[in-house]
Amino acid sequence: MRILIFIFFPLITFSQEVISSQGNSYTNSNVNIDFTIGEVIINTETDGTHYMTQGFHQTNWVFAGLENHTPNYEAIIFPNPTEESLNIKTSTYENVVYTLYDAQGKLIMQNELFEEQTSLQVDHLAPGKYSLVLNSKTEKLKTFSLIKHK
Repeated sequence: MRILIFIFFPLITFSQEVISSQGNSYTNSNVNIDFTIGEVIINTETDGTHYMTQGFHQTNWVFAGLENHTPNYEAIIFPNPTEESLNIKTSTYENVVYTLYDAQGKLIMQNELFEEQTSLQVDHLAPGKYSLVLNSKTEKLKTFSLIKHK
């Protein structure tokens, strides 16, 4: 038994390695680029549910769900991107609740709309990407992507 463990243990500890002629990594606040020259075979296969990637550099997958909304509900937000305040203009505001989430899905603020155009103060929020969701009591009406600047 000890001999089998001694033989198979190195296979378990086999780490990701690549022998290449060139490669590098570049990073700034928004983008991370890694590349390897000499890695001749890379591929990604999917059956719609499962993903299999091949190669030294692996993708960080981020999946976002898409939802159907009420198609005839009209609403706009402006200005987007914004710094201090955000305006929500809707065709119908009765029984409509707005909910603001940060990029991690954390609830930031929630309230009812009381008129066709509502102004939200967002100057206290950190710069970044937010999601604004408009809901009625029975359905999701509209979702917006909001960018907050300094």
